[in-house]
Amino acid sequence: MEEFLLNLFFAIYTLTIVGTIVVVITDNRNPLKTMPWILVLMLMPGIGLFLYFFFGQNLSKRRILSRRMRKRITMQLREMAGDEVVMPETHRTLVHLLENTAHAVPLRGSRLTPYTTGQAKMDALTEEIRRAKHHIHLQYYIIGDDGVGNALKDLLIEKAREGVKVRILYDDMGCHGVRKAFFEQMRREGIEVCSFLHVHFPLLTSKFNYRNHRKIVVIDGRVGFVGGMNIADRYIKGVAWGRWRDTHFKMEGRGVAALQTSFLSDWSVTTRQDLFLEEERYYPVLENYTDGVLQLAAGGPLGKWRVLLQADSLAIAHARKRIWIQTPYYLPSDVLNSALQVAALAGVDVRLMLPERADVRVVNLCTRSFLDDMMKAGVKILFYKAGFLHSKLMIIDDDLTIAGSANMDFRSFEHNFEVNAFVYDRKFTARMAEIYLNDCCDCREITPNEWFRRPRWKRILESFARLFAPLM
Repeated sequence: MEEFLLNLFFAIYTLTIVGTIVVVITDNRNPLKTMPWILVLMLMPGIGLFLYFFFGQNLSKRRILSRRMRKRITMQLREMAGDEVVMPETHRTLVHLLENTAHAVPLRGSRLTPYTTGQAKMDALTEEIRRAKHHIHLQYYIIGDDGVGNALKDLLIEKAREGVKVRILYDDMGCHGVRKAFFEQMRREGIEVCSFLHVHFPLLTSKFNYRNHRKIVVIDGRVGFVGGMNIADRYIKGVAWGRWRDTHFKMEGRGVAALQTSFLSDWSVTTRQDLFLEEERYYPVLENYTDGVLQLAAGGPLGKWRVLLQADSLAIAHARKRIWIQTPYYLPSDVLNSALQVAALAGVDVRLMLPERADVRVVNLCTRSFLDDMMKAGVKILFYKAGFLHSKLMIIDDDLTIAGSANMDFRSFEHNFEVNAFVYDRKFTARMAEIYLNDCCDCREITPNEWFRRPRWKRILESFARLFAPLM
C-alpha cells in the first residue's frame, strides 16, 4: 500500500511539473524568459514549482482598469491639454507609440526641477506639503519606519489635523518590515492609508512578484513629485560605502494632471473609490511654465504591451547624436541590448553609467555579464565609485530626457508597476546633461584592456548568474 501511494505521489508530481512546463511554453513569452523557467523546473522540480507559483505567473492578460474608465481618463487629460501640441518630427513616432500603448497624452508647459540628493528632495517635498490646502496624495514603494519616514508621518498628521485630506498608497512588499503601528497611527488621525496589491500571506500568493514601484506625490493638484527616491533614511544618509546618488523631480504645470491621474487610477483600483467624480477639486487650471512637452507613461505587467521597454527601444533606435544612461541595474531584453549596440556601432555616443558596487550582489553579477558585447560595440562603460548610483535617467540627443522610477531591467519592464516621464525639451535636456557630466567626475571609465583581463572565475560566475537574469 505504501509503495502504491508513493508511486501515485510521484506520478501526480511528475504530471504537475510537466503540466507547468506546458503552461510556460504555451504562454508564448519571450524564449529568453521561457527557457530559464523550463531549466529551473527540470533541474530543481520542487523548488522550481514553488518559484514559478510565486514569481512566474503571467498577468499580461488581466485588466485592472476597465476600457470605459481608461477612455474617460484619457479624454479628461486631452481636454486639459488644450491647444494641439506640435511635436518635432524626430519624436512623433515615439509620441504616437506612448499614446497608443500607455494612453499618455502629450502635455505642454510643465516645469521640472531636478534633485540629486535625498536631502534636497525631502526639503522641497516638506516645503510643498506645508503649503497644502486641500489634499496630499502620496504613493511610494517604500515608506520607512525610520527617522525620515517618521518625520514625514508627523508632518502629514499635522496637515490632516488642519483639515487637509491625506491619502497614502504604499507597496505591501516594499514596506513589509514596517510596523503596523506606523500606519495605524496615521489612520487614527484620519489619513487614508492603503497598500497596493495587499499580500495577506506572502508565501501563498503570486502577488508577491508584482509590485508597485512608482514614487508619486501630488499636492492640491498644482505641484507633484516623481522619480527614483523612496522615503527612507538611506536616501539621505547613504550606504556604508558612500553616498546615495539618485534623481527626483518637482513638477509644476499641466504634467501634474498626469501624475494625479496615475495616482487616482491606482487608488481606484485599490480602494474602489472613484475620486474622478470630484475632478474639479483634483484638476485645477494650471499655467504654462515652459514651451516643453512631456508625456507621463505608466507601465506595468498588465495588458499586451510592455510600454516602457518599447518606448525606450524606439527612442534608442531614433537617436542620432548621443544616448547617455544611468541605471542601478542593467538586465536588458535582447531587443534593448541590441539597439544600444547597433547605435554605438553606428557612431552614436552611447554611455552606460552603473554603480561600481551595487546593493544586490547577484544582480550586480548579472549586470556585468552584459558588458562584454557592449564594450566590443563601442559603448562607454562608466562605474560610479562615490557610493550607490540609484538614478534612472536616459538622455537622447539634445531634446529628449526619460526619467522616473523604472530601472533598465526585466523586473521594471515586465513585472513592476512603474512611471516614467518623457520630456521633449532642449533646455531641460541640457540641464540633465550637465548633471550627467558632473556625475562622470565621480566615475571611472572601464577600458577594454582592463575588462577583458578580469579573472576567468569572475566571468564564469557572471555567466551563470545571467541564466537567471529574466527571473530577477
